[in-house]
Amino acid sequence: MVTEYYDVLIAGGSVAGLTTARECSSNEISTIVIEEDHEIGTPEHCGGMVSLGGLQKLGLILDSNNFQNTVSKATISSKSASFELSAEKQNVIVVDRRGLDKQIAKQAQDAGAQIRTRCTFKSLSKDQSNYIVKTSDGEFKCKYYVDAKGLGSLKDASQNGILASAQFEIYAKWIDGSTVEILFDSEKYPGFFVWIIPTGEGKGKVGVAGKGINCSIALFEFIKSRGKKYSTIRKIFAPIWVGGPRPPFIAERTLMVGDSAGQTKPTTAGGIFSCGMAGMLAGKAISQAIENNDNRLLCNYEKNWKTMFQKEFNSMLIARKVLERLDNKSIDEIFSSLSRKEIKDVSNFSDFDFHSSALDLFLKTKIASKLTKVLIGNEFRRVFNGMKDN
Repeated sequence: MVTEYYDVLIAGGSVAGLTTARECSSNEISTIVIEEDHEIGTPEHCGGMVSLGGLQKLGLILDSNNFQNTVSKATISSKSASFELSAEKQNVIVVDRRGLDKQIAKQAQDAGAQIRTRCTFKSLSKDQSNYIVKTSDGEFKCKYYVDAKGLGSLKDASQNGILASAQFEIYAKWIDGSTVEILFDSEKYPGFFVWIIPTGEGKGKVGVAGKGINCSIALFEFIKSRGKKYSTIRKIFAPIWVGGPRPPFIAERTLMVGDSAGQTKPTTAGGIFSCGMAGMLAGKAISQAIENNDNRLLCNYEKNWKTMFQKEFNSMLIARKVLERLDNKSIDEIFSSLSRKEIKDVSNFSDFDFHSSALDLFLKTKIASKLTKVLIGNEFRRVFNGMKDN
């Protein structure tokens, strides 16, 4: 079999890999994407929520075929408290992730990239000047290799950043077509929550994640608790990463993007925007390195991604660590402490693509002092319960 040569080979055809391919091929760099699944966009692990502004920054115009719904509000609930955020000013939409990935693939193809599905990565080696990538479709040589394969490539995947998750697409009359629902219960869904993302009136994506739980059982019990009939259209089971970025993103002429670099949000595991931007920045860095014959320019990728997202991710990691320690009493107290003005301010001024803006707004209000008292009480209960168990 003849060995094929490309300047850039990208393993993984999700949003990060495809935006990398689009950026490289737009600069007349020979590029190929290999994807082990039979279809770009499959399996769809993502809830598909993104802002219109985020899509525009990714160089995407909303395709009517990929649009599923507009979200106008979000209800956040604990066991005995809840509050509602308006999402109208944030222009939040729900997209068909399978269709969105295909849209980016078409852009990459139009720019000159090649894409192959059912092409499984097997090994990576190196000769004097090239990488040698062995796949189920044969052998490829490339100067630059981009790892966009996902969690399987994550260096610290054995650590606590991985959570089991399940998401069902269902039809049910109790799904409000305009409202996202987030439900916290530290006993049933430790470290995470249940989500309902409507794709229309009476239909949506219902999911759950948490530490050490059987997600299938937990999700079934939650749906059953709604007490009304429903139909399950699709079931997805996949791990999610909430452990934050795992640099370095570059090793010689290998670049890691997306889940492979831990670039999904620690608060929600969402990654359309942060991973898509990683692909664009990686593609630009590769293009600059080739144009100037200087591989030192590859470091611009990591530097620029951190400039855009590091502060944001640091804030989300702190919020995640707090969430993992809170019991239900503490979550109830925090939610009950929010005033209408505080909720309105967050609704009006926060940015969907940067959750730290909402955290900053909350911490500038009176809730900061209340939160300190709640956390102290929470820690006393943890210590007392630990003593009882011993």
